[in-house]
Amino acid sequence: MTRTAEQAKGRAGRLARLMPSGPSTAARTPFVLLVVLLLAGGLISLLLLNSALNEGSFRLSKLKRETTELTDEQQALQRDVDSYSEPDALERRARELGMVPGGSPAFLNPDGTVSGVPERATAQPSTPTALPAPEASVPVPTGQPSPPGPTSPSASPAPSDSPVTPSTAATTPAPTTTGR
Repeated sequence: MTRTAEQAKGRAGRLARLMPSGPSTAARTPFVLLVVLLLAGGLISLLLLNSALNEGSFRLSKLKRETTELTDEQQALQRDVDSYSEPDALERRARELGMVPGGSPAFLNPDGTVSGVPERATAQPSTPTALPAPEASVPVPTGQPSPPGPTSPSASPAPSDSPVTPSTAATTPAPTTTGR
C-alpha cells in the first residue's frame, strides 16, 4: 500500500504542478469577452432592425397620404368630366360654338340610295336662349357673295336619289336627361 500511496501522491504532485494554484482569471477572460460581444451584437442588430421598420412605417404613411391626395384629385377631375358630359352642358357649349340641333336624319344605303328625307339644320333654338346669331358675328368680305341664310323647315325635300352632302347631313340632338 505504501507503494501505491506513494505513486498516487507522486502523480497528484505532478498534476498539481501542471495546474496553477489559486483562482485563474486567464480562463474566464475570453468567455466574458465572448458573452459581451454577443450581447452588444444582438443589441446593435435589434437597433438596426427597429430603425428599418420605422423607416418603412414612415414611407408607408407617406405613400398612403399621397394615395389619398391622388384619389381626391381623381374624383374631382371625374366630377368635372361628368359635369361637362351632361346633356344640358353639351347643348349649351354647342350653342356657344354656333351649332344648332339637326333635323331628321337621312341614311345612305349600301346601294347608294338615300333613305329618309334629309333636312337642313335650322338656327332656331329649341329652347329660348339669348345667344347672338352666328351669322352676325362673322364679317363677310366685300366682293364675295354673302353666305346663304338658313332655310325654313318647310323647304322642299331633296329627291331620294340625290347624294347627301355634308351641309345637308343632319345630326341628332343630344338627349335632355342625364340617364342616371
